[in-house]
Amino acid sequence: MTGNPDQLTDQLKTRWIYSLSAAFVVVNALCCFYEFYWLNLLPVIIIVVYLAFVSVDTLLLIIVFFTPLSINLTDQDIRLGLSIPTEPLMIGVMLLYFFRILYEGNYDRRILHHPVTIDVLVNLIWIFITCITSELPVISFKFLLARLWFVVCFYFIGVQMFSNIKNIRKFAWLYIIPFVMIILYTLYNHAQLGFKEDAAHWVMSPFFNDHTAYGALLAMFFPLVVSFVFNRSLSAGSRIFSVMLFAVFTVALIFSYTRAAWVSLIVALALLVIYMMKIGFKTFVISLAAVSIILTMMWSDLVMKLEKNRQDSSSNLTEHVQSISNISTDASNLERLNRWHSALRMFNQRPFLGWGPGTYSFLYAPFQLSSERTTISTNAGDKGNAHSEYIGPLCESGIPGALSFIAILVCVLWTGSRLFHSLPRGDLRTTTLAVLLGLVTYMVHGGLNNFLDTDKASVPFWGFIAILVAADIYHKDKGSDTLLPLQSEHPATE
Repeated sequence: MTGNPDQLTDQLKTRWIYSLSAAFVVVNALCCFYEFYWLNLLPVIIIVVYLAFVSVDTLLLIIVFFTPLSINLTDQDIRLGLSIPTEPLMIGVMLLYFFRILYEGNYDRRILHHPVTIDVLVNLIWIFITCITSELPVISFKFLLARLWFVVCFYFIGVQMFSNIKNIRKFAWLYIIPFVMIILYTLYNHAQLGFKEDAAHWVMSPFFNDHTAYGALLAMFFPLVVSFVFNRSLSAGSRIFSVMLFAVFTVALIFSYTRAAWVSLIVALALLVIYMMKIGFKTFVISLAAVSIILTMMWSDLVMKLEKNRQDSSSNLTEHVQSISNISTDASNLERLNRWHSALRMFNQRPFLGWGPGTYSFLYAPFQLSSERTTISTNAGDKGNAHSEYIGPLCESGIPGALSFIAILVCVLWTGSRLFHSLPRGDLRTTTLAVLLGLVTYMVHGGLNNFLDTDKASVPFWGFIAILVAADIYHKDKGSDTLLPLQSEHPATE
């Protein structure tokens, strides 16, 4: 047998591939015949492992695309869920990336030394400590693992991914496009029911558990959608599409009946005005502190005034807006106050270490007062969390847990503000501002709800933070006016 050795090797490889493929088809057919379907996942696993070693960027962007479409499967025994297919993929990426870092040891130290990264690490370390002291350690360590695969994939790997500036736009569009599918699906279902307020709570099922998470993500991406409309570097066709996208998001926000989302966009708009007026970050922080002190001093009078509002949630948009401040009869608002008061009583008992990350929903029931219970309260503690990204950590991880999370947000605001004032006019500056405003909507929303235990919110939340940190580390001195062709000096993970 003669011939070129390379050709012979290629022929042998081809034969092996065909032989293995044929064997898999036969074996899988037999498995399906006997109702064993798990072998169908083998090709997917092989592709995922291949991408994890060859191009983590591509794998992460695939996960981003499937995030809005993911379905949460809940374990009824421990009442904790896993989003399919995204979270299993994140677990795999996290483990393989840890092995890669241990083997190669070449993670960019500039990321590790960035103030946001330091705050993130401090927060993770404190969560780990309070997992050890937790009332329910199994639940707490599951919470920590979930936080790890979100943070590792979309912050630590994400910053490197966004060192290639073209991935910023890919990330945005790969979340927005499937999200639009969910929006249209939701609006269609809602239209069949006459856009009633009560139907707005569940018409996005099974992709979102309720309208509050759906509204939070609409608000979070709204500034980016607006930035596309005013992006002059886009073609005429792309800008027309962006206008249509803006219209879809606007309609979806209105009919989400999510009052927290509306309030968060108003705050984001106010912050945009502050940036346009070129008010410095220190002045902004001092003004915010002054407003907080004034509100604290006037709190009793303010509560008395709010208690006079008896407008409940309604399909009438004007009445629904008025119900935002109703803490007398609106069941949703009253139940939120009940959860907060229960969390604060838990905090009072364990102010430093808390009860353990992720344990609130299992432990808050005995801390409810009969006078504060509502028609939607439960003794079983099976209807959600503390409804706050700030009060929740306070009772679960104590004062250090809450402060370390707030420190992340303050540092993100500081980083985003510096970028806005230092970057030249252009696409990168506009995009980082839109990302920052999107994060601000979630920070405001986080005062009334908490969704960072879900992939829907965590992927964009940590991804947006990674975009700001990547812009600060890799792109702020390049003076680019466009997000299109700029190449990275540090090829992230490919």
